[in-house]
Order: sequence, then structure tokens, then C-alpha cells
Amino acid sequence: MTANFASAQRIEFSWPTPNKAWEQGRDYEAWVQPTVSGEPESGLFGCVRRGGGQFHEGLDIRATSRDRHGEPTDPITAAMDGVVRYVNASPGNSNYGRYIVLEHPDLTPAVYTLYAHLAKVEPGLRPGLVVTRGQVIATMGRSEGSTAIPKERAHLHFEIGLVMTHDFASWYGTKKFGSANEHGLYNGMNLMGFDPNDFLREWRRRRVDNFQEYLDKLRSVVRVRVATSRTPDFITRYPSLLRKPLPLGLVAGWEVECNSTGLPFAWTPLTAAELAGQRDGTARIVSVDAALLRATRCRSLAKATSGGGYTPGTDLSTMLQQVFGLR
Repeated sequence: MTANFASAQRIEFSWPTPNKAWEQGRDYEAWVQPTVSGEPESGLFGCVRRGGGQFHEGLDIRATSRDRHGEPTDPITAAMDGVVRYVNASPGNSNYGRYIVLEHPDLTPAVYTLYAHLAKVEPGLRPGLVVTRGQVIATMGRSEGSTAIPKERAHLHFEIGLVMTHDFASWYGTKKFGSANEHGLYNGMNLMGFDPNDFLREWRRRRVDNFQEYLDKLRSVVRVRVATSRTPDFITRYPSLLRKPLPLGLVAGWEVECNSTGLPFAWTPLTAAELAGQRDGTARIVSVDAALLRATRCRSLAKATSGGGYTPGTDLSTMLQQVFGLR
């Protein structure tokens, strides 16, 4: 199957919990689990917490059934056909608590889905296992690092996104966090999600049929040019994000378009002439949508300079370090 053919197909998706509200087309207030604030928006994706100052990279889906002790019993199911890539059965090792990462290699691009705060993982679920859409993979819970989410706010944290780099260990080692990386490539710092609710709304209305069509419609907030002859593994894993084919000779660099959360969703290879004057191994912001940038309060993508230009913000710099190996 070619990438062009794969990207033309309509995906098959199943809601990952028994909550029927989404399938019934009801508003998100009917299925989202808010934080302690009680604000329904706080369980959605984006700058939705602490007055817009805190980022949340998924959807929090509330429980529909509980046992006599008040613990959730909702089965968690695979949203799409895929392959198990990671299972964290030790909740104390991550703010995700117990979590599962599936990859969906038959899709274009091959997105991951993540299922977190689980009470338990189905016996026998292990990396490499092929799962089918709707297959039970876990039970909803409230596990979260060294603490537990209160019973009344138990939920599934659900993500869809892209893996930044297969050289994550190198980046993690340079940061000297003071603790070992317990999760390999599937550490949350190496996973960058996009808005599942927005995608599913567009998919349900048949404005898009698949993830590639959705990513093609994202709005560019920051365009950054990176001078390097290296082709990151990100683009070899997600070649459908290329805006034009790779040249026959060496690539001199890349222009990368990022959306409002910093997701690098569109890539254009550049020639040496297009990077004239830019030093190898450097990143330069070439355009910014100032209105969209101001609306993204909880993500640091670009900082204005006194000369009227922009430099990469903290979140954009982190992505560039991971994907390009910049230091």
C-alpha cells in the first residue's frame, strides 16, 4: 500500500471507553472528567487549566460504572487496530500512572494512542502484540505517580500523537534530570499529541477522513529553518509530512511548520542557497502568526526580540533539540 493510497482511506475509530455520550453526538460536558476546578474545559486538550496557563495533552474521559467501593470498572479498549509498543505496569514511575502506548503502523502517519491512569492492564498484554479496534486492553483507574487521583475523579487520559525521536536517550542524558528514564522511547516527554476532540469532530462531520488530511489543515503558528544535512528519524518515520519530495543530493536543511502547541506537522527540505548565511546546526524563525501565538499562552514557542524578530521559546527549543539533536 502506498502512502498516497493509505492517506486517502477513511480510518475506523472506536471510542476507548463504554461512555456512549460521544457516540450519541452529545457535547463534551457529557463525557469529560474535569479537574478539581469543576470546569468541563479542564478535561480537554490544550491550554485549559489554571486560567489557560497549564497545558493538558489529551482528553480525560469520565467513568460510567463503579464497583461497591466506588472504584471505576469501565473496560478500556483500543481505539484503532494497532501494535502494543509499551506497557508501564508500575504506576509510581510516571505521572501517567499505569499506561499503555499503541502504535498504528497501517495508518498515515503511523500515530500513537496512549491510555493512562489505568487500574490494571489486561493479562498477557505486552509490547509487539497486535490488537484490534475495540479489543479490551485495560480497566479504567486513577493511578498517577506516587499519589492517586480521588475516586470521584477517576478517568481515562487518552492521547493521539507522534513520537519525536528514536534517539530520545541521548537528549534525556544531556538534561541531567537526576533520575533514570524508566520508559524508553515512550516517556511522555518524547510524545507530542494533537487535539483528539478536534480531530474526531472533523472526522465525524466528514471534513477529514484520516490523520493526514487533518494534519494538512493545521494552521502554522511558527515556521523555523534549521541548517543541517541530517535527515531526522522523525521524517523517515513520518514521510507523509513532507511538503515536497527529498532532493536527489544532500539536504542542506529544513523548514518546519509548527502548530499552536509546537507539533512539527509540515516539513520542507531546503537547498544550500535557501539557507545562505545561516550557520550549520542553528535554528532561525522565519515567520510567526502573532495573533495565534498570543492565544497560546501556555506554550513557549517564540519570543520577540528587540530587533523585531523572534527566537525559539522553551517548548520549541525542546522539540528542535529532540528531533534534530541541536544542543
